[in-house]
Amino acid sequence: MLDLLHTTKTHDETRQGEALDMVPTGASNGRKLYIESYGCQMNFSDSEIVASILIDRGFETTKDFKDADVVFINTCSIRENAEQRVRNRLKEFESAKARNPGMIVGVLGCMAERLKAKFLEEEKLVDVVVGPDAYRDLPNLIEQVDDGAKAVNVLLSREETYADISPVRLNSNGVAAFISIMRGCDNMCSFCVVPFTRGRERSRDPQSIVQEAKNLFEAGYREVTLLGQNVDSYKHAQKNEDGSESAATVNFATLLAMVAEVNPLLRVRFSTSHPKDITDEVLHTIARYENICNYIHLPVQSGNSRILDIMNRTYDREWYIDRVDAIRRIIPGCAISTDVITGFCTETEEEHQDTISMMEYVKYDFAYMFAYSERPGTLAAKRFEDDVPEEVKKRRLTEIVALQRTHGHERIQDYVGKVHRVLIEGLSKRSDQHYCGRNDQNAMLVFPLDARYKAGDYVDVLGESCTSATLIGKIIN
Repeated sequence: MLDLLHTTKTHDETRQGEALDMVPTGASNGRKLYIESYGCQMNFSDSEIVASILIDRGFETTKDFKDADVVFINTCSIRENAEQRVRNRLKEFESAKARNPGMIVGVLGCMAERLKAKFLEEEKLVDVVVGPDAYRDLPNLIEQVDDGAKAVNVLLSREETYADISPVRLNSNGVAAFISIMRGCDNMCSFCVVPFTRGRERSRDPQSIVQEAKNLFEAGYREVTLLGQNVDSYKHAQKNEDGSESAATVNFATLLAMVAEVNPLLRVRFSTSHPKDITDEVLHTIARYENICNYIHLPVQSGNSRILDIMNRTYDREWYIDRVDAIRRIIPGCAISTDVITGFCTETEEEHQDTISMMEYVKYDFAYMFAYSERPGTLAAKRFEDDVPEEVKKRRLTEIVALQRTHGHERIQDYVGKVHRVLIEGLSKRSDQHYCGRNDQNAMLVFPLDARYKAGDYVDVLGESCTSATLIGKIIN
């Protein structure tokens, strides 16, 4: 699964109004599209695919749902709170639809896949329900609604990768972009809905990935993030001249190298790695290429082997520690972030302390942390009782959040007094007199404007001080 789905209440799960105003590439149909995305990076990437499909059919995009003829919410199902946020947002659309009865409201993504046609019964406002593998069918589904019907397509696919669709970069800073390299998930973590909402794992043709990276670089982008539920399991069989499958395959380490070789000025990041699959070959590839960032998101979920077993994570505490040790050995200075679940079914206080001790061992740079939330249809919901009291979950969550704040601050303090190669992403959110950008380890730096440089340029920044999560510095080159 793409573990960046798991977020704390302090990590914003939603960026609203993702679409920019754009002129359609085909003949305009006079209709405006608004897309709002919730959840993980994969959802934001999927919204760019949806925009591309509909812009080709004559739609223009708008930042304001009140001006839209078609409104889509791309949804997340990883937590009950995420689903409730979608339902609350739909209620906010009611007044807009009352003023414009012809407005089409649709739900896309994981929540649509989980609830299917039931969503139309629960939310009378919704006209269209579309799963992650059915976005090519959107023009047809919109026509069905135009004809007075409700429309649903939640069929999952074993082949769909949208490899031939060039995504429209929504709300882009023009510097960093996502590239989806695979879809679906074959892992069956007992707490996770992703295998049921995104289907089986399939990898995209590596040449199409490399070409997308080349196109982005030529358009001025200087950073790409390769996305997959479990990027380390990427595997694509090569084709012979007659079209048959070759014995040769491209694995994730090879793909990383192929993308890194597009241009040394193109930074490469990726998400998410699975502890059971990340190999020394991948780590050596990262170490070999200067433009592959020294940052790995390695979800632990729990520091206790028994809990990991009933989570069906297919590794234990010792295996995870071995992978961390390998990262530290092969890529010195590599930043590591993680996901943590507190209060999973039957978790004891002693087992919770194992998670605390794991955090102390690794000292993560970042972490996405949350209390366990039972999701209908998952293996955990079928097999185990959600028996840890809510007040215990919350107390344990508070403990790990406090510990991570300490570790995160320690990590960022280590960067003070050092020079960092930073890719300027744009103006700081808090000051139009400062630039912001990230270093190789994914730490954010803020530094004064310099007329010699612009977004997309690399600069050397001396870290002079820090807040709990941000480095403050100045350009020195």
